[in-house]
Amino acid sequence: MTISMEFLLASGIGWVTACGIYLLLRGRSFSVVLGLSLIGYAVNVFIFAMGRLWRNAPPILGQSSGLVADPLPQALVLTAIVIGFATTAFVIELALRSRHESGSDHVDGAEPVDALAARPLR
Repeated sequence: MTISMEFLLASGIGWVTACGIYLLLRGRSFSVVLGLSLIGYAVNVFIFAMGRLWRNAPPILGQSSGLVADPLPQALVLTAIVIGFATTAFVIELALRSRHESGSDHVDGAEPVDALAARPLR
């Protein structure tokens, strides 16, 4: 990778992480779920990028003693994608249950004072 590609990749990972942190701090359950997902994606891309891209290199040791690609980053990212999907589904279910029980989609369960004044009575 050249210096400009490294800067572009690092900037992209930084922006995705920053957007995830911003969404985490919003206070609504759906924003928190999206923020956690974005941070998970940024970590996956970071792990994948740190594993480097090898060309014409087998991922498994064979008869040749030449260049060998490291399959560990790909395996870690694949495992993280599966676990992240299951965790996201579970957190969405918890958010939906919390919304049903409390009547609010705020993480702490309390609506801000401005939102309570504009909310119609049931």
